[in-house]
Amino acid sequence: MTVQDIRSFNRFYTGLIGALDYGRHLYAPYTLTEARVLYELAHADSLDAADLRGRLGLDAGYLSRIMNRFEEAGLIARGPSRSDPRRRRVTLTARGRETAALLDERAQDTVGALLDRVAPGDRPRLGEAMRTIQDILGEGERPEESVELREPRPGELGWIVQRNAALYAAEYGWNTEYEGLVARIVADFAEDHDPHLERVWIAELAGRPAGCVMCVRDEAPGTARLRLLLVEPEARGHGLGDRLVRAVIDFARGAGYRDLVLWTNDVLGSARRIYQRHGFVLVTEKPHRSFGRDLVGQDWRLELHEPGG
Repeated sequence: MTVQDIRSFNRFYTGLIGALDYGRHLYAPYTLTEARVLYELAHADSLDAADLRGRLGLDAGYLSRIMNRFEEAGLIARGPSRSDPRRRRVTLTARGRETAALLDERAQDTVGALLDRVAPGDRPRLGEAMRTIQDILGEGERPEESVELREPRPGELGWIVQRNAALYAAEYGWNTEYEGLVARIVADFAEDHDPHLERVWIAELAGRPAGCVMCVRDEAPGTARLRLLLVEPEARGHGLGDRLVRAVIDFARGAGYRDLVLWTNDVLGSARRIYQRHGFVLVTEKPHRSFGRDLVGQDWRLELHEPGG
């Protein structure tokens, strides 16, 4: 695989999409970026400018111009956030939802036209090739099909302890010291927690637990702590890690926390990339001997309420 291989594929694919869209005006009268903003707003209960910037990687000034245009066209309404009046909540109006639905219908028709050109026997191979590209170039994330985030059922707090201990032993060689730590974290939550300020999520895939994460109060005032993010190996590539972290961020923000922090270790590269994608910043790191291994512990922080956001 070379740079030229990737550039050649890009030229082919953009040419293919351009041919499919010829005469269809897929996003008209909007740009591709504007269509992406409408899509995000149509698939979320509530977002603000900071959320959109983070999800789409947009410049603040560029996004502000898009928002102004949408508001003038009657596509969106902006108001103060319920959790922080310094932030501006953005929602689609009825006209905005109709516009987003029209663009989505056009996209569905375009993709349908592409699939019509593929022989039925070749479609599984094409789908697998697409998933492979997403897995390798997209941090192992795939579309979030058949995924449900829910509260733990009886017995599943124990599942969190068991799966953390087994997976970290298998993948990193950590000893039972880590299992003891997880057991204490889970026991503390089970025995005493405020459901308005603390929560556990189980990610269910195809009817079975496939991941988990916790949000608990930190010792520092106004600060929440993300703990015990885990995704089963066979469930990786479905976007569970991103969905679990996003659930914690949204919950912590809605609960009124100012900051969200977490502690991890530098060997956990996949988890660290998820945290970075959601805006966490490395604060400190320090070598330590734990769980039978020499590790480098890291403290990460996310400011939940940005002034002027």
